[in-house]
Amino acid sequence: MRAVAVLAAAALLATPLMRAQSRTRVVMLGTGTPNADPERDGPAVAIVVDDTSYLVDFGVGVVRRAAAAAEKENIPALNPANLKYAFATHLHSDHTLGLADLIVTPWILERSVPLTLYGPHGLKAMTTHLVAAYSEDLRVRQSGGEPKHSYDPAIVNVHEIVPGIVYRDDRVAVTAFVVKHGAWPQAFGYTFRTSDRTIVISGDTDANSHIEDQCQRCDVLVHEVYSEAGFAKRPADWQAYHARYHTSSRQLGAIASRARPALLVLYHQLIWSSSEEELLKEVRSAYDGKVVSAHDLDVY
Repeated sequence: MRAVAVLAAAALLATPLMRAQSRTRVVMLGTGTPNADPERDGPAVAIVVDDTSYLVDFGVGVVRRAAAAAEKENIPALNPANLKYAFATHLHSDHTLGLADLIVTPWILERSVPLTLYGPHGLKAMTTHLVAAYSEDLRVRQSGGEPKHSYDPAIVNVHEIVPGIVYRDDRVAVTAFVVKHGAWPQAFGYTFRTSDRTIVISGDTDANSHIEDQCQRCDVLVHEVYSEAGFAKRPADWQAYHARYHTSSRQLGAIASRARPALLVLYHQLIWSSSEEELLKEVRSAYDGKVVSAHDLDVY
């Protein structure tokens, strides 16, 4: 009877009722890839605990998607002025092209404290160069008649991390773990543990990063994926690349079968000439648990 009750509870995790009751929500701000899909902005996931948001990655459109979630899903923690904490999985452009936006736009909109970032080596240099690139804009905004801002926009608190607990407050503990993503010297996934949920986000990774060790019946596993049917039609050089850098649908199904999350969420979906329905079918051929293919602004 207990096992039945556990399975029944897990099946409700993504319903509106459970989302309303949970202190912790997973908001898919962007589910895209480097492909210029007008329906999917760049990769960005928000973990929202009570009135505070924590971003994982900041692809193209991150601030506007956050504003949309704040308005359409009634999540005030995602108002641009409330975007204060962000974690980078790695420094690929599709995961970081929104960083200048995340630094500058919430500051213009009266964020009260500097942005705090966590991520791999190189994040400090990226941030420094972006602030320098917009230095004239920032100078004019500070001296050209706009109301006085609460802090110097050149200040961004950047922490280049190693695996382990990288952040903790009274709402969440965040653990970074190493993943394998092709030639990148550092790439991370993140585990968020709150009072009511454990959420694991893969970032970009191949199938050999043992993410199942991080999940172990976690509440939500957010994992990248590519379609095997679409992959089969790709040129050989791109097949070699994607096999090295990413995780196929059936490989993910095997990972999820070992991890047993209450909910598996697919994002950063590389589908190509296949379909989302075929992608889900491929994953389900190796995994019998609850799985959804995420779209921008989905909430779990």
